[in-house]
Amino acid sequence: MPASRDRAGPLRARTRLAAAAAVVVTVGAGLGLRAVATGDPAKYGGDVLYTVLIFTLIVLALPRVTALRAAAGALAVSWTVEFLQLTAVPSELSRHSTAARLVLGSTFNPPDLFWYAAGAVVGWLAHTAAGRLSR
Repeated sequence: MPASRDRAGPLRARTRLAAAAAVVVTVGAGLGLRAVATGDPAKYGGDVLYTVLIFTLIVLALPRVTALRAAAGALAVSWTVEFLQLTAVPSELSRHSTAARLVLGSTFNPPDLFWYAAGAVVGWLAHTAAGRLSR
C-alpha cells in the first residue's frame, strides 16, 4: 500500500478536526463582531464570515476538497442565497423563523456580492496557509 494511502485516513481526520475548530472560531468571530460593531463594519464583516463559515462547513463535510473548490462552492452558495433574496421566499421565511433570517437574510444588497467573494478568498488563503504549515 502506498504511503499516501496509509496517511489518508488520519489526514482526513485532522482536516475535519481543523475544519470543526474553524467553524467554532468563525461563529465566535461573528458573534463577537455583532457584539462590538455596528453599521457597515458589522454587516459586511458578517458577510465575509458567512462565506468563511460555508467554506469551513464544506471542508468539514468533504475533507479532501481543494481550497479552490471549497472557495468556489462557498461563493456559489452565498451568491445563490443573496440572489434568492430578489424573491419573496427568504423574507417570508424570515418573518416566521430566526434561523431562516440568519441563514437566508431578507433583502438583496448588491455590495454583499463583493464581500462574499472576499470571504471566499479569506477561506481559500487560510486553507492554503494551513496546508502549507502542516507539511
